[in-house]
Amino acid sequence: MTTEHTAESLAKTLRGAIIRFSRRVRQARPVGDLTFSQLSALTSLQLAGALTPRELADVERVQPPTMTKIVGKLEERGLVARTPHPTDGRQVILAATDEGRAVYASHERARNEWLAVQLDQLSPEERDTLARAAEILQRVARA
Repeated sequence: MTTEHTAESLAKTLRGAIIRFSRRVRQARPVGDLTFSQLSALTSLQLAGALTPRELADVERVQPPTMTKIVGKLEERGLVARTPHPTDGRQVILAATDEGRAVYASHERARNEWLAVQLDQLSPEERDTLARAAEILQRVARA
């Protein structure tokens, strides 16, 4: 039996579930000293390829001074490198180093492994439902 939900009630339920799910996936990471903010910035650089510090701050939705601190810690660990901007001598470009890409990959593997274990405990029908829901959520996120 299916229950019809109003858009408002479904939005509240879905948002809560996504927040809890996202937190749990973030917790499934290798033990290390990267903060969630540092890992998020490294992930953004990995996905974007390279960004200016301002672009990275905008993507991460933090103030530039906060991003300066985050990038500084990542640079200290050799995970991010600065290179001169090709057209603006006042700017630099940030990109993940080989070590940064390896750390990112390690975190991705840990999260995917955790999620695969959880999904393996579901029935085939539940996994099919989640696959369809993932497609819908991707479409909603692009809107």
